Parts: sequence; structure tokens; C-alpha cells
Amino acid sequence: MDREDRRVETGADASDDRVERGLALLERLEHESLALADVVDRIEMVTSDPAVTRTILDEAELRGIIERDDGIVRPKSRQYVSFDQDVITKEGEFSCQRCGSGLSTGYFIDLDAGELGPFGSSCIRKVTGRDG
Repeated sequence: MDREDRRVETGADASDDRVERGLALLERLEHESLALADVVDRIEMVTSDPAVTRTILDEAELRGIIERDDGIVRPKSRQYVSFDQDVITKEGEFSCQRCGSGLSTGYFIDLDAGELGPFGSSCIRKVTGRDG
């Protein structure tokens, strides 16, 4: 089954806004290489749908955003998230999208394809790759 057949079967395609946000996030990974499981963990900030996750990974490879080899993902871009320009802080009542903790300050990643978040102060660093 080729990629086009999978898209028809799952209903996920590159025009899906989750796919575009996932691709935008993968373009901003701050690692030379990551285990596929770690990349999937980050994609789960956008979607938990396995079909959409597969589409994001396939499309990222097709567009040259990543290379995949034997369970290792190598990001090709060096456009990292800038905390000064790409992270927006909002006050309010939020739940961290990564860990579920209650937040009074939410951190959101502002990507061209849309906003991701909210995240807490430690989770925003993990999502962007600033902490291991």
C-alpha cells in the first residue's frame, strides 16, 4: 500500500491542520537525532491519532524536514523555537497539554501553522528540546 492509499484509507492528508502543525513542530526540533518514540511524543502535542501521526512523519520525510533510519529521526532544519519570538505567555486557568497539570501561566508555541499549547514552564522546555 503506498502513501496515497494510506491517506485515502485514514482520511488524513497534508491539508489537515494537525498535519501542518505537526510538520511545523518537526521543523523546529533542536536535536541532531531523536528516537522515533521521542518524535512521536512531540507529535502527540498535536494529535494522538496514529493515522495522522503516520501522515505527519511520511509528509515530513517527503518534504525533506526529517530523515528516518532504523528508528532514528534526524531533523534537517535548524530553525529552532525562539523563546523571545515564538513562545507566547498567557495568564489564566489552563491545563498543560503535555502533563495535564493545572497552570495559571500557559506557554504557547506560535508556529506559522497555528498555536500549540498550553504548556507549563518545564514542559515547554521539553517539547522544544531544551531539556532532555
